[in-house]
Amino acid sequence: MLTQVPENKRVSCFNDFYLLCVSFYQVHRLMIAYIDGKLTFKSPALVHLDVQGLGYEVQISLHTYARIQHLDRCKLLTFLHIKEDAHTLYGFFEEDERTLFLQLLGVSGVGASTARMILSSLKPGEVKQAIAREDEKLLERIKGIGAKTAKRIILELKDKVQKSTGSPSSGTGQDNTPPVDALNALLALGIARPAAERAVQKVTRSFPENQDLEWLIKEALKNV
Repeated sequence: MLTQVPENKRVSCFNDFYLLCVSFYQVHRLMIAYIDGKLTFKSPALVHLDVQGLGYEVQISLHTYARIQHLDRCKLLTFLHIKEDAHTLYGFFEEDERTLFLQLLGVSGVGASTARMILSSLKPGEVKQAIAREDEKLLERIKGIGAKTAKRIILELKDKVQKSTGSPSSGTGQDNTPPVDALNALLALGIARPAAERAVQKVTRSFPENQDLEWLIKEALKNV
């Protein structure tokens, strides 16, 4: 015979379950401090790390890619970004970059994709200098950053940036050409294919002799 559970007890059980889930996610996010493994796939936007047969997909910035592109294995400092519809793991070669990424996430209106775009367009030190010098124009050149967001980043992070010391700590090859890799990187950053293709083509036509991937992506981002 089924017994009906009183409404107040059902609500209490639901609340307990919800708090348990929240606690689990918070602990899980803090538990993954870093991943050290073999690079089985790498692109300018994400990598696959094999750790004893377990593969992790980790989102990265162009800055981190530049540090690991010639490595067979690496150690990435991590942050698990949790949303209602997705759990995304971000990786960083240096603690300085991870700290700045988290600081950017704390700014109203700046999400994980925008924070990664900032760190793919400028090096962490350049971002800090722009904030410290209140260089709004430099920040506004980054895709997705308007005047209001640039002002907010400077306002909310200037004191933190000036106090930080920024001591860096470190944590399959592809056959694509640099222009193709650059296009894939822009697509992975959320840029529409037509705009990404135009940007890459413009840079490659203007500078056909320069095939450095990091430079190509940064120049293409300026033309999106």
